[in-house]
Amino acid sequence: MQTMLVLALGGALGTLSRYGLGVWISGRWNQGFPLHTFLINISGAFLLGFINILLLERYTISPLWRLGIGVGFLGAFTTFSTFGFEVISLLEGGSFYTAGLYTLLSVVVGFSGVALGVGLARLL
Repeated sequence: MQTMLVLALGGALGTLSRYGLGVWISGRWNQGFPLHTFLINISGAFLLGFINILLLERYTISPLWRLGIGVGFLGAFTTFSTFGFEVISLLEGGSFYTAGLYTLLSVVVGFSGVALGVGLARLL
């Protein structure tokens, strides 16, 4: 029961954070490129790498809380399904260059975000 509550709390906070940040980014920079999902996924990738190293190698916290942060919060904060839908929508709209750029950047910068998070956490 504790596991479900921690996951639900983390998921709710991740969802609200994703929505709020997405609305804020879209309101400021809406240029046809799905920047809101891109930035959320990249920051989530960075945070997952950073937090996992801190919580696994530096600090000892309950596995329950690691689950709540990693699976609950960050699982709800980032979204591969929205990324996939946006790529298909761009392709269907004829925006082949933007769809390709978005896909390439999301993969390359996403992995880089994880690597930077891991590296930074290990430096601390």
